[in-house]
Amino acid sequence: MHKNSYTLFFAAMVTITCSILLSSAANLLKDRQQENIALDKQKNIIASAGFKAEEGKQFSRQDIQRIYDDHIKTSVLDLEGNIIEGKQVSDIDPKVDTDLLPIYFSEKDDQLSSYIIPVSGKGLWSTIYGYLALEPDGITVKGITFYQHGETPGLGGEIDKDWFTSSFKGKKIRSDEGELVSITVVKGKVAEKIETDKQSHYVDGISGSTLTGNGVTNFLKQELLKYEPYFAKINKEEME
Repeated sequence: MHKNSYTLFFAAMVTITCSILLSSAANLLKDRQQENIALDKQKNIIASAGFKAEEGKQFSRQDIQRIYDDHIKTSVLDLEGNIIEGKQVSDIDPKVDTDLLPIYFSEKDDQLSSYIIPVSGKGLWSTIYGYLALEPDGITVKGITFYQHGETPGLGGEIDKDWFTSSFKGKKIRSDEGELVSITVVKGKVAEKIETDKQSHYVDGISGSTLTGNGVTNFLKQELLKYEPYFAKINKEEME
């Protein structure tokens, strides 16, 4: 009986000690984890805007922060496309502030080089998160990144690979008549399925991942529609 009591006491002390250590470690690492999440978002924002490390190299944490601070500006929009003065992107709680939209501006030599918006939506197995950058014309895709998802490795998981994301560059989100058509991920090859004069609105799909591609097609247009009032204002101002 004495041995059983000792064993139970020892097991309880080990369990309690391990719990305390794990809890302490989690608290100590929490700030670092949040920093890593923020840094990963910044890395994808600048990547969508065309900032790339030299071939064979990667940006350091310091490089990412410097490029972001030097070249990225932000604003918050309401659903009518108006900029809300005094509001910061970091103030937005996506779960609460559903009537607010973050937008990023990439600048080079004090000139606007791209608009950047966050995009997200359902793929096959997961919610996919990324950033879409548009040229100053607000029509031509400058770049796109997908930085978080749970799609099948080797299939839908290919959406974050350069060969897929680079296919969006130069594509047009509007028709010649000015209608928002977004970008469609086709099943197969664009050259084999789409008429030449319409190919600027389509990209090749990923083999065996039709549903992931459909998800990307759907949420890209949904996200662009949210920002339509803002870009309509920009286009009107440019025409005046």
